[in-house]
Amino acid sequence: MVMPPDPNSTLMPPRGWRLWWTAARPRTLTLAATPVLAGSALAWSEGAPLHLMPALAALCGALLIQVGTNLHNDAADFESGNDGEERVGPTRVTAAGWAHPRAVRMAALSAFALAVALGGYLVAVGGWPILAIGIASLLAGWAYSGGPRPVSHTPFGEVLVWLFFGLVAVAGSHYLQSGGLAASALVTGSALGLLAAAVLLVNNTRDRVGDLAAGRRTLAAVLGPERARRAYALMVLLPFMAPFPLAFGEPLRPGALLALLALLRGLVLIRAFGRAEGAALNEVLASTARLCFVFGLLLAVGVLL
Repeated sequence: MVMPPDPNSTLMPPRGWRLWWTAARPRTLTLAATPVLAGSALAWSEGAPLHLMPALAALCGALLIQVGTNLHNDAADFESGNDGEERVGPTRVTAAGWAHPRAVRMAALSAFALAVALGGYLVAVGGWPILAIGIASLLAGWAYSGGPRPVSHTPFGEVLVWLFFGLVAVAGSHYLQSGGLAASALVTGSALGLLAAAVLLVNNTRDRVGDLAAGRRTLAAVLGPERARRAYALMVLLPFMAPFPLAFGEPLRPGALLALLALLRGLVLIRAFGRAEGAALNEVLASTARLCFVFGLLLAVGVLL
């Protein structure tokens, strides 16, 4: 059974794999991949041996959890009435009537199940710390949109993103390669987590009016437009402090300063976010996700130079 088409959607419904690719929100997937790449690169730069299979498994697991979270959010927001007619963000497959909520939920569960299967291998490699990280990540993916008090309805969504797309993901990836925890992983995780949180802040600023009408008290809704712009500027600028302790700490990795090449783009986005409203924020959101990826990639390449 498919839901009635959304009369506001002028798009032709995608079919087959294109439907599920749309539902997975591919523009957000780099947010899951970047911390795995950065954490692994940090460990290798510190002398850890290359464990390619655990790195690939961690990358796939992170992507699957992100896909599962996006699918679960798609169905949950529709069923709770949050994806209404006033929505100005990209089309969601459930709200558009392209897929039944039950099918989207089953797809989310399938993604989580595959992540659990990969997690079994990673636990065999990394032991109980990886088990704890995996369980916490799955619970976070569910809690973001699920349960009686979804985190996405509160001002703490950005905190959850900072923690799991930053600290946990980078430190966990570093641990899989090195077997230990390093300050460099925490510094890098904090930086990438802030950039990922900035993506969510743009999303919630765009949806602020609808969220307030639906009773959602996101950080953007609580702060209001002006303070949200200041918070975004901090989330974008603070990560550019991270390359300095990596470059001049022990071991010396001056290549980490390569990440500063992304600073100009960050300044452009701060200006764009201050001027954009409504649907124009969709491009700022996508560009902020790209900034996170470029910053993380430059940092990963730089520490290996």
